[in-house]
Order: sequence, then structure tokens, then C-alpha cells
Amino acid sequence: MFTSIIASVTGSLTIETALICTVVSLILGGIIAVIYMTQGTYSKSFIITLILLPALVQAVIMVVNGNLGAGVAVMGAFSLVRFRSIPGSSKEISSIFFAMVVGLATGMGYITYAVLITVIIGLALFLLSRFSFGDKKNENKELRVTIPENLDYTDVFDDIFKKYTKNVTLTKVKTTNLGSMYDLYYEIELLDGSKEKEMIDDIRCRNGNLTIICGRIQQAVNMEL
Repeated sequence: MFTSIIASVTGSLTIETALICTVVSLILGGIIAVIYMTQGTYSKSFIITLILLPALVQAVIMVVNGNLGAGVAVMGAFSLVRFRSIPGSSKEISSIFFAMVVGLATGMGYITYAVLITVIIGLALFLLSRFSFGDKKNENKELRVTIPENLDYTDVFDDIFKKYTKNVTLTKVKTTNLGSMYDLYYEIELLDGSKEKEMIDDIRCRNGNLTIICGRIQQAVNMEL
């Protein structure tokens, strides 16, 4: 059932075979992109990448298929390419890998297998994104509080955190405004997410109504040089 159309038709690459594989790659890439779009926020550039990636991988595989010299040349060419980009989320990485697997399958001529993988993995991704499997009830958040220099930041908010949080960790302290203020960075887990505003109001009364920022924990950004 899972036989390659390249081997079964001619044993070598033809224009008709290449066109069939490319069209199927683009269609399956479009399906992957649609599945990704149903999972949340996305950018147009990333969606276009997901659509084109299977066809691009398929084209490379067809070029080097059975040709050791071409394979070494392509590997050397790709080793010269260095990307300057922000690391993607696990969802983006899995979608890219998904598209590459489909491209590898179509590049080898296994059209039926590529379609089957797209249906099974795509359905799994769609269902997992629709259900709460793996979700945390209380997601950790980053809290940034600015205080004047006359406050002792070591225990200034302990009573407030005891009232509203389950866990709290002071992760970083930074001076600001020429040393006249401190920026305190906390990682917190709220006891009740609906009480977030009340906690911020209590902190605001304590820090003199200076800046308070509470949101999702930002992932570290590492740029490859």
C-alpha cells in the first residue's frame, strides 16, 4: 500500500511525478497551516512558511535521492546558512517538524503515506488543542513592582503575597531612575485568578502607586550569532 510512485512508475524522476508530488505537498502544507490556525494566534509569514515548507523539503529530497554527491553538496550548502531569529514556541517547532516530515514523505514519492500522516497527526493536534489536556489550572505569572529606595524590598509585600499567592519567588532586583527606585521581579502562582486585581490594588497602596506589571512569564530570547 505504501509504495513510492517514483519507484512504481518509472524508477526515476519525471516531470509528471515531480508535479504530482509538489501539488500534493502544497495541499498537505495548506492543511497543516489550517490546523495550526485553529490553535490560537499566528502570523501570516509563519502560515506561508508552513504551506511552502513541505514542497521545499520535497524538492530537496527529490534532487538528492539516490545521488551521494548531490546529497553531500546540499548538506554543505545548508551548513553555510545561519539564521538570526527568535526561538519559536513548542507549538511552532512541532508544526515545522510536522511539515518537514510530510515533505520528506512526498519527496520520496510516498503520497499515500504522507496523506495518512497528515490526517492522523493533524487530527491529533486539532483535538489536543481543543481540550484542556495538559493545561495548568493556575499558571505562573511574572509580577514586576517598582518601589522607592526607602522601602526594604526583602519583606515589604510578604503579607500581601501570603493572602493572594500559593508560591512566590523574587527572581531579580534592578535599580532604576538613577538608583532612586527598585524594580522587583517576582514569579508568582495565584491562589485565585479572580483576585489578581485585588492583589495589585493592595500592592499599589504599599508602593506609592508606582508602576506594577503582572503578566505571563516571558521566555528568554537567545539570538544566534
